[in-house]
Amino acid sequence: MLWGASSGGLELRTEGGETRLRATFPYGRATVLAEAGRLGRARQEVFAPRAFSHRIEAGEDVHFLSGHDFNKPLASRSAGTLTLTETDEALTMEARISPDMAQVSYVRDFLTAHAAGLIRGLSPGFRVRQGGERVEERGDAILRTVRAADLVEISAVTRPAYPDAQIEARNWQPLGDIAERVTAWHHASRWR
Repeated sequence: MLWGASSGGLELRTEGGETRLRATFPYGRATVLAEAGRLGRARQEVFAPRAFSHRIEAGEDVHFLSGHDFNKPLASRSAGTLTLTETDEALTMEARISPDMAQVSYVRDFLTAHAAGLIRGLSPGFRVRQGGERVEERGDAILRTVRAADLVEISAVTRPAYPDAQIEARNWQPLGDIAERVTAWHHASRWR
C-alpha cells in the first residue's frame, strides 16, 4: 500500500462528549516525495480531482487510523463513524469518536498529541488502480499523477508529504522512457 499526505486541515470539535474531526486532502497540488541526489532525480506526486472516487462512490469500507496503524482505528465507514465526500477540489473526511472510544489509551494519546500540535497531518493509504497513474518528466524531476486509486485508509500523521493536508483543532469544550521503466516496477515499491 502507498501513502500520500497533505496538510489541508483537520479540525477537531468536542460537543456532548463526542469528538468530531473534519479534514481535507486537496487535489491538484504537487508535493516533492524525494529530492534529487545520489539516488537519482527528484520525484513529485500530485492527485487528480476525484482520484479516490471508485471506493468512495461504491460505499466500500475505509478506516481512519492513527499513524497508518490498523491496530489504532479511530473511525470507519462500516462502523458508521466515518463519512467521506469528494469534490474536484478535495477529499473531505468527517469522523466521530464516541466518549467510550475517547477513553481507549491510543485514542487519548492521539487526542492529546493533536491538542499539543504534534499530530496535524493527514495521509491517505491507497493502491493505484490499473492504468490509474501517469508518469512524466517535468524539468529535472519525475512527476507522477495519481488519477485513480483505491483508498484503503486515511491517517492522522506527524509529518505529511503534502503540506496542504493538516489537522486543525477547535474545541467547543476543553479537551516516455521513464514511464516505461517506472511502470515496470512493482506498484508497492515505486515511490515509497
